[in-house]
Amino acid sequence: MATVLIDKLLQAAVKQGASDIHIVVGQPPVFRLHGRMRKLETKVLEPDDTMALMKSIAPDRCQRELQEAGSSDFGFAFGELARFRVSIFKQRGNISMVLRQIPNDKLTPEQLGLPDSVVEMVQRPRGLVLVTGPTGSGKSTTLASLINFINESHDHHIITIEDPIEFYHEHKKSTINQREVGVDVPSFAEAIRRALRQDPDVILVGELRDLETIQAAISAAETGHVVFGTLHTNSAQGTVNRIIDAFPGNLQDQIRTQLSTSLIGVVAQTLLPRIGGGRIAAYEVLVVTAGISNLIRENKTFRINSAIQTGAKYGMNLLDDTLFNLWRDGIVTIEDVLGKAHRPDDLAKRIVNVRRGLSEDDNSEDEDS
Repeated sequence: MATVLIDKLLQAAVKQGASDIHIVVGQPPVFRLHGRMRKLETKVLEPDDTMALMKSIAPDRCQRELQEAGSSDFGFAFGELARFRVSIFKQRGNISMVLRQIPNDKLTPEQLGLPDSVVEMVQRPRGLVLVTGPTGSGKSTTLASLINFINESHDHHIITIEDPIEFYHEHKKSTINQREVGVDVPSFAEAIRRALRQDPDVILVGELRDLETIQAAISAAETGHVVFGTLHTNSAQGTVNRIIDAFPGNLQDQIRTQLSTSLIGVVAQTLLPRIGGGRIAAYEVLVVTAGISNLIRENKTFRINSAIQTGAKYGMNLLDDTLFNLWRDGIVTIEDVLGKAHRPDDLAKRIVNVRRGLSEDDNSEDEDS
């Protein structure tokens, strides 16, 4: 029998540290290793192979959804070794799958390089903390680390609402309930509303994907809970704008006011390949001070970036400054840094100036003024 066994594949992925496994008809399985795609030297997959692989791991309800809607997502555990977040879908009438590996060991905020200001944010008694960045930028890892930190250090009740559940958390000092959208609860917004009756201290909302969910998350943050949420935005300033813009014009003033009092902070992140292998996260951190709260309320969000730049003493920093430091410390290449920068031209100028031996002070007028 020439089928590729799923266990062998998963074992190899865990052993090699692959972040994703791609299974598609017409080529062998492909691993994504440190951001690069690598074909395995095994047989080319036929339609029957991908169908058999899918059936070996997909729950019945997901196989039904695949037939009806053309795709489905679920999470599953591979013994004690790892969990995978799986997306199955049809393309050209055949079955494809992408499996994203979710490591079992949760890294501490220090190991992830998260600034202390972020760890302080999540210990506040109430408010909204947003972790943002493009798909695959490590948001889930950051959130799992912060939830685990709270779990180990505070006696809280934590409710997570995810689609699908990624990291499994055990009860440590805190009690944790993890609800999966589509399995335990019909929608994010519904789950948040229900959560308010379940005596939570901390609510993690996997994704603020629509107006109803955003509104429910802000309300929960206002009523005395710490709420974590994620968005696919690239910068802190962009995140604030995205939330306000999700609302119709006549509600935007009200949302600005609510956001100005409920938002604790934003962490925008991106992942870069390290020189010599592995990956490293670069963070942009916005801590909502009284000044920034005013900027949000008064519709002056375009000033947030310069406020971040002058807010270093509160633990704030812009992504491009972090990227500059990673380049200067020899951790990542100049190409990767410029590829992820919000203002690549300004950053390139800075790097050129440093290479020419000018001091940082001489080029401060190139910065965001």
